[in-house]
Amino acid sequence: MLFRNISIVDENFEVKSGVNVLVEEDRIAFIGENLPSDDRESFGDIIDGTGKLLIPGFVNAHGHSPMVLMRGYGENMSLQDWLFNRIFPFEDRLTSEAVYWGTLLSMAESLKFGIVSTSDMYYFCEDMVRAILDSGAKNNLSRSISKMDDSPFDEFKAVKELKALVSRYQGAGDGKLIIESSLHAEYTNNEDAAISLAQLAKDMGLRMHVHVSETKHEHQECKERHGGRTPVKYLSDCGIFNVPSLAAHCVWVEDEDIEILKEKNVFVVTNPVSNLKLASGVCDVKKLMDNGIIVALGTDSSASNNNLSIFEEMKTMSLLAKVKHKDPTVITPKEALAMATVNGALAQGRNDCGLVKEGYKADLVMINLDTPNMAPTHDLLSNLVLAGTDREIEMTMVDGKILYERGEFKTIDIEETLAKVKESVEDILNRGNIN
Repeated sequence: MLFRNISIVDENFEVKSGVNVLVEEDRIAFIGENLPSDDRESFGDIIDGTGKLLIPGFVNAHGHSPMVLMRGYGENMSLQDWLFNRIFPFEDRLTSEAVYWGTLLSMAESLKFGIVSTSDMYYFCEDMVRAILDSGAKNNLSRSISKMDDSPFDEFKAVKELKALVSRYQGAGDGKLIIESSLHAEYTNNEDAAISLAQLAKDMGLRMHVHVSETKHEHQECKERHGGRTPVKYLSDCGIFNVPSLAAHCVWVEDEDIEILKEKNVFVVTNPVSNLKLASGVCDVKKLMDNGIIVALGTDSSASNNNLSIFEEMKTMSLLAKVKHKDPTVITPKEALAMATVNGALAQGRNDCGLVKEGYKADLVMINLDTPNMAPTHDLLSNLVLAGTDREIEMTMVDGKILYERGEFKTIDIEETLAKVKESVEDILNRGNIN
């Protein structure tokens, strides 16, 4: 497939116009002003790129896809009330059918919004795998571990499910699916569980995904429980960060925590919209970046966001950083776009993704520039980050295959998916009073 005469955001996050981009199989084979060959038939489909912009696909580096089933269900609540009074009771009634269709709906929303890959932490993972593979999207999937009892770690149901996932699905979908380990959080696990999972991840060669210091309450209670140790210090002592790790939120991290995160090469995922909605606080992304930590962007779940728009996350994160530091120069459009693309890919261990670059995976999003909110073009990257919306996305490609194009989902029956989600939610709510 050839994108002819198109603008691109190149590997250095500079805009180039009048470029030809050739995709062969699952990779970007050529980028240049001249055509790579006179044999046009060898290009396959040719897409006219006039008035279009090609960018790397977005990476949602922290999500809980099935929680779309709870979109709008727990509103105007603190995190603890939201979790224990609305979300956990609803989740107790989830079924395999509901999780499959909920995940598929999130994959549809993701593709429509230019997300090519998601780092998901949840359970009912077999059903999530089916939906992810059916959609054609990429995913780093982890079976979240929450264990407070004293039962043997290896006999814990969630641990058995994690091992089975690795055995059956690691690298499935031609490498689109990566299975990770996940400690839900310090406050949902005892020390034996944290230490045991850290060792299991190291033994099995798995990456780690964990919630860290999302709220002040969580952060302070951890220090009270563990002799003044913060969640970052405690988790590090347990060995959680001894494998490539992704720490979600990090709103309340302290200077010592930042030193540990840097030393352990931990990727931090900021989730600005979710953190604002739950009044959890504002992650200091500039301070993290100034200390050499790679920061990626996530939406968190549709239950706490309430959508999967990376455009919203980029703009919100950028503006929050400027206000937090009282400095309008903080977070450039280049930095914001990198956080939404290549930084997320690196956090997932996908080192050949996240850039419009020859040899990289063809995970691409085509943006329509001929819209009122994208004109005039004094600074196209600023337009993209601060004026762009999901409505400008015309096409999402994953590994060289178009999965969404101008309102059409190529792999998902969206009408059936919407109907099944509605049925699933009604079934859950009709089974008596949840609260």
